Amino acid sequence: MLIVLLLGFTVGIILALTGAGGGILAVPLLVFGAGLSMAEAGPIGLLAVGLAATLGAVIGLKNGTVRYKAALLIAGAGIICSPLGLWLAQRTPNRPLTIIFAVVLMYVAWRVYKKSLASHADSTPSVATKPPPCLLDANRGKLNWTGPCAWALTLSGIVAGGLSGLLGVGGGFVMVPALQRYTNLTAQSVLATSLAVIALVSISGVVASSAAGHLQWAIALPFSIGALVGMVCGRLVAARLSGPHLQKGFALVSAMVAVALLIKAV
Repeated sequence: MLIVLLLGFTVGIILALTGAGGGILAVPLLVFGAGLSMAEAGPIGLLAVGLAATLGAVIGLKNGTVRYKAALLIAGAGIICSPLGLWLAQRTPNRPLTIIFAVVLMYVAWRVYKKSLASHADSTPSVATKPPPCLLDANRGKLNWTGPCAWALTLSGIVAGGLSGLLGVGGGFVMVPALQRYTNLTAQSVLATSLAVIALVSISGVVASSAAGHLQWAIALPFSIGALVGMVCGRLVAARLSGPHLQKGFALVSAMVAVALLIKAV
């Protein structure tokens, strides 16, 4: 019980320090720390990440930074695809599932590290030459909805939902870059909206997994409690730490965990 609480606390700290994508480390921690298989750890990771994301989304709603229509559209697509991912996860052998997760985690590590090196000036030209399909109307404070905008966000939800069910991740590593690419929302709005999506998709996946009897509540509850406590504690120190250094540290840890998962699978 104490080990599971500490594992959850670690996930909460990572989420608070690195943002929505940090929840991807929940499953590896359960695999190595609690001795669970990928399929067993997935729903537990979803529950912990979903609860932590809900806390962040509620704060975002109070601050008015959540684009709730966009979040509902993306989450709707994700909720439809999440059960399919859960179904595949329960029928996929542990070794190939572990390899898939390790490859995804290595990709996340590479993206985060690349982002930590990129300057704001480097990213400005690409935005200027090709505007994103979803543009925020400054006068109305709302997104201008078009066909390409709706399709881009729906596709993002499909990918996030499928990976959420298959790998037990909240999908933050999909949603944050997708919203940055397809919208011109502020960084605060991107994070808050992605947290709202993660909360909705994760909780729907947890409900489906629990109904199918695949969720081990004896481990899930203390792990989730630890994650919530860790996120609250992490938020107290997050503002004092350097963003690029945190990103590099997260990328390094993620890469090491990915290599460890590959070794374990082989």
